[in-house]
Amino acid sequence: MGCNEKVAVFDMDGTLFQSEKVALPAFRRAFHRLKEEGLYRKDLPSDEEIQSVFGMTLEEIWSRLLPEADERTRKIADRWTLEEELAGLKRGEGRLYPGVVETLHRLKEEGWRLFIASNGIRQYLDGVLNTFRLTPLFSGVYGAGEYGTETKVELVRILMEEHGVSGGFMVGDRESDVRAGKANGLEVIGCLYPGFARFGKEEELKDADVVVNRFPDILSVMLNRCGNPS
Repeated sequence: MGCNEKVAVFDMDGTLFQSEKVALPAFRRAFHRLKEEGLYRKDLPSDEEIQSVFGMTLEEIWSRLLPEADERTRKIADRWTLEEELAGLKRGEGRLYPGVVETLHRLKEEGWRLFIASNGIRQYLDGVLNTFRLTPLFSGVYGAGEYGTETKVELVRILMEEHGVSGGFMVGDRESDVRAGKANGLEVIGCLYPGFARFGKEEELKDADVVVNRFPDILSVMLNRCGNPS
């Protein structure tokens, strides 16, 4: 299958960014704050439970981690988690996956339009991109919180409409990325990185067009589909 546009839409957590290095301690600190304020009385969720929600919408995250909490408590938890994530980024806790910077720069140099579509909050996405000086590479950054979308399918649809995109690639690590790409007519590259923390299950990527084990491997897939660079 070929492609008719040099466009790539990227998920953030688990695709470009090793989010567990900043998000996991941020969630832990936020839960400790909730406990100190008497807003949470159960045992703290395990690291596995926390990591399982990475890549989900805010509503899905707190439905899983704070199922009995009211809306006010969930909003407090959300605000405190974001504060802790941004503080963690400033402390240098975050890491990109190997080859992300070089690969994105290469694609940009070859005339690709690059976008972010994430279920994360816009301030968090900007924090990651600014920390690693990636912001100038992207033609648009879309966070579900900013657009109030319930699914990534809808978020990617909005992105494509606003930028006149009709084809290209969706690159991500979760089933929601696969669904978003397929529903919007994009080819899907699934990212499965052996040796790194995994947030979803391997079978989530079973319907992806291609699955790569290293981020730089997307380059050969995309150039082969869209022709060699001039």
